[in-house]
Amino acid sequence: MSSPPDPRQAFLAELDTLVRARYPLLYLVSPEEQRVDGFLHELAQRHGKEVYEWSIIQGLRRVRTGRSGPAVEGSEDPLVALAAARKLTAPSVVVFKDFHRYLEEPRIIRAVRELGHALKSTYTTAIILSPSLVVPPELEKDMTVLDVPLPSFQDLAQLFREILDLIRSNRHATVELTQEHAEQMVKAAQGLTIAEAENAFAKAIANNQRLDVDDIHLVMDEKRQVVRKSGLLEFFPVDQGLADVGGLDALKVWLQRRQRAFGEAARAFGLPEPRGLLLLGVQGCGKSLTSKAISTQWNLPLLRLDMGRIFSGLVGSSEENLRRAIHTAESLAPVILWVDEIEKGLSGVGAGSNDSGVSARVFGTLLTWLQEKTAPVFVVATANRIEGLPPELLRKGRFDEIFFIDLPRVQERRDILEIHLKRRNRDPRRFDLDALARKAESFSGAELEQAVVSALYDAFADGSELTQAHIEAALAETFPLATTMREEINRLREWARVRTRPASGPAELPGSAP
Repeated sequence: MSSPPDPRQAFLAELDTLVRARYPLLYLVSPEEQRVDGFLHELAQRHGKEVYEWSIIQGLRRVRTGRSGPAVEGSEDPLVALAAARKLTAPSVVVFKDFHRYLEEPRIIRAVRELGHALKSTYTTAIILSPSLVVPPELEKDMTVLDVPLPSFQDLAQLFREILDLIRSNRHATVELTQEHAEQMVKAAQGLTIAEAENAFAKAIANNQRLDVDDIHLVMDEKRQVVRKSGLLEFFPVDQGLADVGGLDALKVWLQRRQRAFGEAARAFGLPEPRGLLLLGVQGCGKSLTSKAISTQWNLPLLRLDMGRIFSGLVGSSEENLRRAIHTAESLAPVILWVDEIEKGLSGVGAGSNDSGVSARVFGTLLTWLQEKTAPVFVVATANRIEGLPPELLRKGRFDEIFFIDLPRVQERRDILEIHLKRRNRDPRRFDLDALARKAESFSGAELEQAVVSALYDAFADGSELTQAHIEAALAETFPLATTMREEINRLREWARVRTRPASGPAELPGSAP
């Protein structure tokens, strides 16, 4: 079976094609200026072109390996620099750095358009290099956008080998890594830039002047920094597995059968990576807990996408925010991406929306990505209200499966009570769990947990140990959501009966008595 294409080689081939085809305006999205500079210098040398660089500090100047020429007079001004680029006679690659900041000014936009028109009859290509994408509507048809991929496993492995060679030659630290552990160290750095990976490896060495298997988590910490700096995703450390989720046996079997599906053995077998799950169901019945448990079970990082952070007041910013979040998740793949209460983020989709179509555009971007994504990002989306879900989201191909999580049955309620008693250092054998489970009819998992917590408060206030009576009293004082919202839950069950797969196995379909 052939290996997947190297993203870096695919990018370089595409860039080379565009330059040879005399595309006048390109936009490269990347935070790695030095790495991209290397790509562009190699490309220019291969095609016999000069390289010019512009920055607000140094202006427009010709750059050759190891040295730079004088700047064009006054070219710190973007308009002067654009005018100077139009006058270049030799075939050139002109790189404008951090130029996205100026693409909101009408005069700059006009000057960039005219530069593009002027360069069509030349062998010069103007390139905007920026860590974020800002393309005004006036330039959408004139400019071609390329995302520069982050370093591949091979790139990071080469960097790691160079660092190891330096350590061994200087003898400033010791290396205690097997080949397998070295590969794990490099994999832990995937998703980082070259500079970030170099810093992570240096931090691991400086920690105790030794590089060993215990340092892998230090490299993983850098990934948490990447996610934190994005401001759109949240890195979720979790320590609960599927054993901490009561019931849901059918869903657990489905997940366990796909646990090894992200490895090379699965690719060699001809399997694609799992795409994701949509979890629907009653509030408090374990959708969020299951999302976290998958991360632990599969030993993959868990990222949480808050749809509320995606939307902002700036026109076009919401789509760019989602695009950045997706790019971050893909750069850290394989990873679990948890989209909690997805229906809240898509509430503006459809007729009657008054958000000028922002929700619809964001939804369209999300749908396209769910359908077309190739990176191993396993999406777990949860929803409580099915009327808030656009029908396009439910179509096969977006997710591998749609599971419905109902109120727990009597045996599942028993298992949930046992889990929460153990978690609070109580021996479940001291309690009649079967009797408690029967008394807790129609309780959700969250309500069962709160009943145990409430009983503990009562026992503590009484100055006694937790007893069966304390838990029974807490259950009797609780009015479960299934009672106060019976009609809505029954409607949800009826909708799910013929549209989703029950998470608790085929013995009892959603819509039956809990």
